[in-house]
Amino acid sequence: MSKALVNTDFHFEGQKNVYHGKVRDVYNINDEKLVMVATDRISAFDVVLPEGIPFKGQILNQIASKFLDLTSDIVPNWKLSTPDPMVTVGTKCEPFPVEMIIRGYLTGSSWRSYKAGAREICGVKIPEGMKEHQKFPQPIITPTTKAAEGHDEDISKEEIIKRGLISAEDYAQIEEITYKLFQRGTEVAAKRGLILVDTKYEFGKKDGKIILIDEIHTPDSSRYFYSEGYEERFKKGEPQRQLSKEFVREWLMANGFQGKDGQKVPEMTPEIVNGISERYIELYEHITGEKFVKETSEDLAKRIEENVKKAL
Repeated sequence: MSKALVNTDFHFEGQKNVYHGKVRDVYNINDEKLVMVATDRISAFDVVLPEGIPFKGQILNQIASKFLDLTSDIVPNWKLSTPDPMVTVGTKCEPFPVEMIIRGYLTGSSWRSYKAGAREICGVKIPEGMKEHQKFPQPIITPTTKAAEGHDEDISKEEIIKRGLISAEDYAQIEEITYKLFQRGTEVAAKRGLILVDTKYEFGKKDGKIILIDEIHTPDSSRYFYSEGYEERFKKGEPQRQLSKEFVREWLMANGFQGKDGQKVPEMTPEIVNGISERYIELYEHITGEKFVKETSEDLAKRIEENVKKAL
């Protein structure tokens, strides 16, 4: 089985600091550029799992890169180049402390809240009598705060503006952009026989301009259903066929793990790891409509370092 890149420790020219996230390692170059390395780490329930997934970083980085290019007419984005299959180099922006989550369907956490009696999510009213996986009359935006540690928290548009997290003027802009990006993602998904169910976008500001940052429309940041069979399954109240990281969560839950205190991550055997890798490749091919080409290398870290140094 191919190697997975789970840790990085690069020292690039002009490097000021590095941020090790759950999945990505972000290197700050002279407070001007960011080198974002999509590692093969995988997280679920806010926990980084003990084994890396070969090719996962390449898959996420390449999907995000394609969608940043496909949406650059809607909003400028942070990407400058992708010097390596696992790396994007981009402009450093001042990020807004809020994630814009947009939902086209009542599913996941929104369904769990609704089933528990909530008829309002993040200040957005939800109609009575809806069922799981039902399409909303129009997509709804349910933002969350970006927590440095711990869980992100739901927040309303009014609260965001009241707390001064984003100005009313900027919020109106990113709200409009969010709807447009979701519409574009929905159109692209439909051509691939998929439904873009929900996703998240992050924005920043550079020289007074709003910029789209981070990944977009990847299986880690989005949920997709297969279009074929959606109606029949919905009418029968059956689970939808999903194209997302949900299958990893389901495997963990089936083995008694939901990230709670005292719970232990089940053993990730080579068969499990390989199976997850194959599913991610399947996700890539469905979402992009292209065959996935495995970029193998004896020493992934060395390859990345050489490619990034050339780009900087």
